[in-house]
Amino acid sequence: MAQFSKTATAAGTLPTDRSESVFVDYKPAFTPHQATIEALRCLYCSDAPCMTACPTHIDVAQFIRKIATGNLDGSARTIFDSNILGTSCARVCPVETLCAGACVYNQLGHPAIQIGRLQRYVTDLAVEAGTQFFEAGASTGKKVALIGAGPASLACAHELRRLGHSPVIFEKRQELGGLNTFGVAPHKMKAETSLQEVEWILGIGGIEVRTGVEIGNGLALQQLERDFDAVFLGMGLGPDTPMAVPGADLPGVVGAVAWIEEVKLKKLNLSAIRSVLIIGGGNTALDCVREALTLGIPDVRLVYRGTVDGMPGYQHEWKSAVLAGARAEWQAVPMAFEGTGRVQKAVCAKLDAKKQPTGETVSLDADLVLMAIGQSKLGELVSSLGGIAVAKGVVQAGADGATGRKGWFAGGDCKNGGKEVVNAAAEGKAAAQGIDHYLKTM
Repeated sequence: MAQFSKTATAAGTLPTDRSESVFVDYKPAFTPHQATIEALRCLYCSDAPCMTACPTHIDVAQFIRKIATGNLDGSARTIFDSNILGTSCARVCPVETLCAGACVYNQLGHPAIQIGRLQRYVTDLAVEAGTQFFEAGASTGKKVALIGAGPASLACAHELRRLGHSPVIFEKRQELGGLNTFGVAPHKMKAETSLQEVEWILGIGGIEVRTGVEIGNGLALQQLERDFDAVFLGMGLGPDTPMAVPGADLPGVVGAVAWIEEVKLKKLNLSAIRSVLIIGGGNTALDCVREALTLGIPDVRLVYRGTVDGMPGYQHEWKSAVLAGARAEWQAVPMAFEGTGRVQKAVCAKLDAKKQPTGETVSLDADLVLMAIGQSKLGELVSSLGGIAVAKGVVQAGADGATGRKGWFAGGDCKNGGKEVVNAAAEGKAAAQGIDHYLKTM
C-alpha cells in the first residue's frame, strides 16, 4: 500500500476560533479495546442484511471480522473499495435507519452492532496515516469534467482515476467537499475532517481541481462538451428556499443551511439571541435545533406544520433534542415575521389534521428564525442543453447516471433531489462506471 505526502490544505487555513469548535462528537470514536469488543459481538451473517441496507453495499460483516482479527488495514480497504467516502459516511450516515437498523440483533432484542463507529475507527486510522489502498489505472487518454466538488463528484472522480481516466473537477468555491465541508452539522462532522478526507481522496493522484469557477460564470457547458470526452453533473443543491410571507426579509430571518455554514466556518456572536425558531420538520431543521441548544441559546423551538409522528426528520434525533431542552409548536405555519429593524416574533396560523388553517393564531418570540423548508434545485442550470430532462429542478438520469444527452451523466443531490451523503457516494461511483462503459464504446 502506497503512502502519499501530506501538503498544506484548506484544513490548515480554517479559523481556529470557529463556533463549531465547541461541539463534541455525539458518537465519539472507539478506543482500540472498545472496537475489538464490539467487533467480536458481530454474528458475521452470510446473508448480512446490513450490507443490503447500505446504498454503497459495503461488506459490513467482512470489515468487522477483520477488525476482530486485527487486520485494520484490510478492514479499511474493504470499506473504501465500496465507498471511498467511508470516513465521512461513518459519521454522518443515519445508521439507525440503514445498516444498523437492519442488524439482526434488533430482532433478537439486543442492541445493534455499532457499525458506524466501527467504520470510523478503521477509516480514521487509514486517513490519518495517509495510507493509499488504490492506484490510478493505465491511462486511457480520456478526460472527464465534473461540475461540483461534493461527495458525488469526489466518488466519481476517484473511481474514474482507478479506471485510468483523467478527471477535472470544477468548483465555484475555493474549498472542496461540498455539503460535507459546509453543510453537515458540526456535532456529526467538523469542516477540517471533511477537508482531510478530500485531501486523502485526491492522494490517488491525477485528479485535477479548478476552483473559483461556476456554471455561467467562467464555466460554459458547451465548451466543456468540446473539451472533454464526458461530463458529470454533481453540483448538489442551491440556496435555502425562502418563505413568501411578510417580514421574511427582516434581519435575523435566515436560511438554515446558510446558518450551519456560518457556524462551521466563523465565530458567531449569539449573546443577544435569547430565542430561536426553526421552521420545518426535516433533518436539517433537527440539526439546527441541536446546534442552537449546544451554542447556548436559552429558548429553542421547532415550528412544524404537521405532528411529531408525521415529521420527515428522524425520530431519534428529535427525542435527543427534547431531552436537551427543545420545544415544539406543532401544526403551525408562519403567516408573518414582525420586528423593528430585526425580527422579534413570528405570527403563526394553527392548522388542523389536514394542514388547513383553523382560524387560530399564535405569536412566538424570536430573535432568530432559521428557515429549514428545503433548498432550491439546480437542474435548470443545464436544462438548456438538449436531451437533459429536468423535472422540478431535478436532473433526470438512469441508475448508471446517464442523462438523455450523449456523454452527460449526473449523480448526488442534483439527481436525487437531496438524500444522504452515502447516496451521493453510491451514485458518483455508479456514474463513473457508466462513464467508463460509455468511453469504451463511443
